Amino acid sequence: MFRLLAAAGVAASVLGSPIFGTGSTPPPPDKIVIDVATVNGSGCPAGTAAVAVSPDNTAFTVTYSNYLAQVGVGSKPTDFRKNCQLNLNVHVPQGFTYAIASADYRGYAHLEKGATAVQRANYYFQGQPQTATLSHQFKGPVDDSWQATDSVEVAALVWSPCGELRNFNINTELRVNAGTSDPSKTTSFMTMDSTDGDINTVYHLAWKTCP
Repeated sequence: MFRLLAAAGVAASVLGSPIFGTGSTPPPPDKIVIDVATVNGSGCPAGTAAVAVSPDNTAFTVTYSNYLAQVGVGSKPTDFRKNCQLNLNVHVPQGFTYAIASADYRGYAHLEKGATAVQRANYYFQGQPQTATLSHQFKGPVDDSWQATDSVEVAALVWSPCGELRNFNINTELRVNAGTSDPSKTTSFMTMDSTDGDINTVYHLAWKTCP
């Protein structure tokens, strides 16, 4: 387990505008602290994912360096699907609660004609039945950077229970299907990283005061 403070900072270039709206209040002035309890999955082997909190408490960023799903030449049968589950303890100032309002995902995709891919994410608090699952479809031919945004209407936000510390789970997945392409002659892949090393996934927070 390791701890990341808001003071660690995140490059402003990867942060969007704060998420506010009905039922949401400006972020608390005090720092939030994220304890990363576990990082598990074939898409985030040990040491290949990191979390940092923005200085203004409106977002946190996950950085991946080895998140790749592929089919075809050079791939293993299990490589078509990769996932990563983050289990986070989010410590918020007293009197506040939070929810994930949106998430920005980025990566690179090379899909042969006839191949398809899916990026999917599931969000939930430990012990709560409410979950939010969102997915994005991609169809070949594609050979370019990709970006996908999950947005949740304020009325549908899943809020952390007031006065309780519940682990927050984010389970992401990349899946590539050869479809009508020829996997014996071609390779299709999708990453959640970049050619120069890392890519940032930004999660934007909505805030409200507890009763």
